[in-house]
Amino acid sequence: MRGGLAEIKYLDGDFEVMKPGSYVVCAVTGQEIALEDLRYWSVARQEAYVDAVASLRAEDAETA
Repeated sequence: MRGGLAEIKYLDGDFEVMKPGSYVVCAVTGQEIALEDLRYWSVARQEAYVDAVASLRAEDAETA
């Protein structure tokens, strides 16, 4: 993806771009996620997820 990897601080219901870029990487799948498509993340783990399924997989892995 053009624009490079962004560094993000994940907040409750929002995020702050710490280092400009056009995408982040899903912590579960390794897929690139364009910032404009970013909808799922964990504030506690400071991780991004490509979709709700990936988010649940990360949650399940943490509690296992």
